[in-house]
Amino acid sequence: MRLRDVVDLLLLAALWGGSFLFMRVAAPEFPPPVMVVLRVGIAAACLMPVLAWRGGLGAARAHAGRIAVVGLINSALPFCLFAYAALSLTAGFAALLNATTPLWGALVAYLWLGETLNRGRIAGLALGVVGVAVLVMGGVSFKAGGSGWAVLAVLAAALCYGLGASYTKRKLTGVNSLAVAAGSQLAACLALLPAAAYWWPEAQPSAKAWLAVAALGLGCTGLAYVLFFRLIANVGPAKAITVTFLVPVFAAVWGVLFLDEPVSGRMLAAGAIILLGTALATGLLKFGAAALPQASGAKP
Repeated sequence: MRLRDVVDLLLLAALWGGSFLFMRVAAPEFPPPVMVVLRVGIAAACLMPVLAWRGGLGAARAHAGRIAVVGLINSALPFCLFAYAALSLTAGFAALLNATTPLWGALVAYLWLGETLNRGRIAGLALGVVGVAVLVMGGVSFKAGGSGWAVLAVLAAALCYGLGASYTKRKLTGVNSLAVAAGSQLAACLALLPAAAYWWPEAQPSAKAWLAVAALGLGCTGLAYVLFFRLIANVGPAKAITVTFLVPVFAAVWGVLFLDEPVSGRMLAAGAIILLGTALATGLLKFGAAALPQASGAKP
């Protein structure tokens, strides 16, 4: 990769890692639907003018229904789940759970799109499960004040991303990627507006919380999408997805530096297992050549 691509990759990882920090700051003062409406609304306000400038509004209108579905399953729902989880999970812990997204993506693509899974990818999925088990063992409780539901929320959000990737591949292949990004943020904002109006906080949030939400929308969503699609165009999706390995690192670093969050040995061990599983499941790290038979047709 060129130096510019490396810089883009590191900046993208820093921004997406920072999203967990900013959610931790804003979550106590903004209910999840409100935080997400502001986040995706700001992102849409940034991306739609860029889309118009590049002449992509026609593509967004032509595929509005399918783009709206992406907005629901790839932004509105997972962002709300992350916002809820941010109330009880540290930034680094949540980012490690989010690193299972490619694992869910590989599983959904196999079950729905009929993609093959060779022995290496199956081993990667199994390692991912082991990594999550190591991460949460002994420290998760579903009693009042426990973090069990928050852990499930992050895993559900990662599953949403996996579903969103397969839906996009099946329904929106060839569609302007910026149109999908901008349109999905606008759709997510419109879908959550009623809930945000209902749960709007009675007390005025602090300036720090407002700045965190602004950073989520401007940097971690709007700018991050532009960087991600530029990386895909410049180096291809296989190399662009390596950002997955850097996001938890940045999230943990930001959490330690700005929130004094601890990083335990268990987190480091679990993170290594999850990221190894991700590398295998996505095909970035390969062993063995045998593959399972192609599934008989993609499922609807």
